[in-house]
Amino acid sequence: MSLVRRTAAQLQDELPSGSVVETLMEQLFHTAGHGPSPSEVASWRASLPVLVTDLVVAGLGDVEVLLEHSLPLTSKRADVVLAGVHPTTGNPSYVVVELKQWSSAHRFEGNPDLVVVPGMPGPPKLHPVRQVRGYVDYLLDFTRALEFAPEAVAGVAYLHNATRPGAVADLQDYEMSRSGRLFTGADRDAFQSYLCSRLAPGTSGGPAADELLGSKVAPSRQLLAVAADEIRDRERFHLVGEQQEAVDLVVHQVKQAKAGNGKRIIVVTGGPGSGKSVIALSLLGELSRKGSAVLHATGSKSFTQTLRKVAGYRSRRVQSMFKYFNQFTTAEPNDLDVLILDEAHRIRETSVDRYTRAELRTGRPQIDELIAAARVPVFLLDQHQVVRPGELGSLEEISRHAERLGLDVVTVPLDAQFRCGGSAEYVRWVQRLLGLDDTGPRDWAGDEKFEVVVASSPHEMEAFLAAKRTEGYSARMSAGYCWPWSDPTPEGTLRTDVVIGDWERPWNVKGDRPVGEAPAAALWATQDGGFGQVGCVYTAQGFEYDWSGVIIGPDLVWRDGGFRSVRAANRDPDFRSAKKVSDAEFDRLVRNVYKVLLTRGMVGTVLYSTDEETRERLEAMTAGRHAPE
Repeated sequence: MSLVRRTAAQLQDELPSGSVVETLMEQLFHTAGHGPSPSEVASWRASLPVLVTDLVVAGLGDVEVLLEHSLPLTSKRADVVLAGVHPTTGNPSYVVVELKQWSSAHRFEGNPDLVVVPGMPGPPKLHPVRQVRGYVDYLLDFTRALEFAPEAVAGVAYLHNATRPGAVADLQDYEMSRSGRLFTGADRDAFQSYLCSRLAPGTSGGPAADELLGSKVAPSRQLLAVAADEIRDRERFHLVGEQQEAVDLVVHQVKQAKAGNGKRIIVVTGGPGSGKSVIALSLLGELSRKGSAVLHATGSKSFTQTLRKVAGYRSRRVQSMFKYFNQFTTAEPNDLDVLILDEAHRIRETSVDRYTRAELRTGRPQIDELIAAARVPVFLLDQHQVVRPGELGSLEEISRHAERLGLDVVTVPLDAQFRCGGSAEYVRWVQRLLGLDDTGPRDWAGDEKFEVVVASSPHEMEAFLAAKRTEGYSARMSAGYCWPWSDPTPEGTLRTDVVIGDWERPWNVKGDRPVGEAPAAALWATQDGGFGQVGCVYTAQGFEYDWSGVIIGPDLVWRDGGFRSVRAANRDPDFRSAKKVSDAEFDRLVRNVYKVLLTRGMVGTVLYSTDEETRERLEAMTAGRHAPE
């Protein structure tokens, strides 16, 4: 989809009146739910007339110009896509254009991929050739009409204000290819000649634009082949026992759905560490190898970014196969063969947020969108990991929607335990401890596969974990959301919000950028530097580390033979409104939060409670297993 579609000749007539920019502003607000930034409007006003003039002067007035073209299944937009006919082959031909107003620029500290633009605030920018090359590759990877014609798409970065010789000399010493070339205002003639080598003058680009805009959206077979090579033979994704059975069953169901031109839903259920994510990644690799149109999605930014890093570290293209649940609002029904929905307990009531365009604010459940997007949607979930209001991913909810749609649900339960040292006994103990099991709490009897200790202070807990790290173990500290969470100081340091007596530590970083040695939020659990901060459930969920230190805050205390939730002690903004989250729902969610935190460890867990009575009860239940002072 593009915000505006016109021929170059039409744009030349309309641009002087300002109507095109007005239409772009209206369409952006209509489609994205927000208007453009002032800099974006200024860019349209300054850059589009230059590009259109070049097209008309080159005799390309009949070329279709797609302004602000959305890349499928993502919020990214390419400035311009030109659609026409190749002068040699006669086939559809496209040129993706990235427009820059930069009059000068140079490399950032000698790094060829990063660029500094004088007078432009903020961090270094990506080299525009690399930027447009990414757009070209993405279009080829997700536009089925282009999958057998990679030569049909070219990319150019056009720095039309760079008219002085040598103004961007640093940038021109960069690897150029069909998918990414650089032109400046100093070589407009060369730019126009290049366009004519890709787009035939005097020929309508209408049919080519129609083909692009009407194409099925799904990963290309080339991308699937890359994903298969990247993922399926990785040692960390090898399967055992019922994990392999689950993968085989899903592959069989996909084959049957294709053969019968039908649709079916698969739900894989299992507790923490039962192997759901390993199954998900193995499915992605196996189905990619078989040529099925498959994507992976989660509702967690931290989890998705980490999967992109782990599963696609050798190929940026593979990273694009990891999506979010809310990116399928406009997906065509059954465009995908399979949609793997990992951490499906995080499915929301709706995909709508403040940026959602008006016509998509229909109240349609997110589950419906995800079921519709693929012939075989595969949900992998743990119902006891629902930790936020509005999360609806459960077997019952999925089954209810499936029944309404007249679809069958195939359930695959996982009983094995691979997290917590393989100690199913520990996971059952945690569920009973937190009142998530009707059988009630009991003492920890011990398990040679897993160690549980209680610390008498946060100092003791941290010292114990630090000692384990010196032995080569990984370790993290996490806590219930019982303290404020501040932004970094003006000096760029984290504030020590988690205060327990004379012990003070910061929460993990809030955003996508590291702060000092502290990693970005999404990488807190997996990257060096995360041990110095206290993680919350939103950064810990989905991850594992050898030793887990858990601070049970004042929002969950032991009274009269069991845990009791204390709503007033919780600082999570999502739990604040009693109208949106009842006391009963808060109680359920806060128990689930601690269940997630308590099941992150692979070797052992260190418990500490800020409440003395609770701490004494934990010590009694664990037979006085203390962290050494």
